Amino acid sequence: MKLRVGIPKGSLQEATLQLFARAGLPTYTNGRSYFGTTADPEIDCMLIRAQEMARYVEHGAIDAGLTGLDWVIESGLEVATVSDLIYAKRSRGKVRWVLAVPEDSPAQTAEDLSGCIIATELVKVTRDYFQKKCVDVRVEFSWGATEVKPPMLADAIVEVTETGSSLKANRLRILETVLQSNTQLIANKCSYADREKRRKIDNLALMLQGAMEAQDRVGLMLNVRKGDLTAVLGVLPALQKPTISHLSDDDWVAVNTIIDESAAWDVIPRLKEARAEGIVEYPLNKVVL
Repeated sequence: MKLRVGIPKGSLQEATLQLFARAGLPTYTNGRSYFGTTADPEIDCMLIRAQEMARYVEHGAIDAGLTGLDWVIESGLEVATVSDLIYAKRSRGKVRWVLAVPEDSPAQTAEDLSGCIIATELVKVTRDYFQKKCVDVRVEFSWGATEVKPPMLADAIVEVTETGSSLKANRLRILETVLQSNTQLIANKCSYADREKRRKIDNLALMLQGAMEAQDRVGLMLNVRKGDLTAVLGVLPALQKPTISHLSDDDWVAVNTIIDESAAWDVIPRLKEARAEGIVEYPLNKVVL
């Protein structure tokens, strides 16, 4: 049994390959080929543009793939959503498709753009957005560099952003959010109905989620006298509840927990002040909740 998985080519490619590696599934691609292999002999991969991923998954050319919710909605195709994976090109957050106009535009809302030209890659979603508002606009497909279209080639744009910095650099002002999106693992419905392929796809989702949960977190191990345990627990911002184990000395216990890596700078000195000893910080590969 071979599982064919689509890797989004382009802006998400490097972040996705890094995520696969952290999940324990290194993926090997050739710069001159769109096909690749993984450390699992039962999983092959193919580089496909995120905009086209849903089409090839729905047709069954590939069994599963990673793409944005935005492109799934834009395609209008029927695929199985296996898992939400909240990461983007630069961050672990969602992205937004926003309606933006030039800084000096008189428009303050979508309704102010009646009769105007809107440039975007997300044509269907944008048309539906304005139709629901009963605003008559002309939506034109943009092949890229959408931020430079206003005001000469379009009155406004609908463009994806993580931070808004590119829009500001092009002197554009955000009016409204059209759609929030995040990366998803999607699957062909027939493939997902197959018992063996579903098991493999679900395992992939589990390991990818585990790698994401571990990102920017660290583990902490420490020893503490039972009399000081309450003070130590008051310092720990635990993921759930810390694991407490008895030691050979009945007066002492071991504490094991997970914290945000950024918190370690503040937490470890406070643990020492609370009389914890043998404090060890260690990296995490995966956290499976």
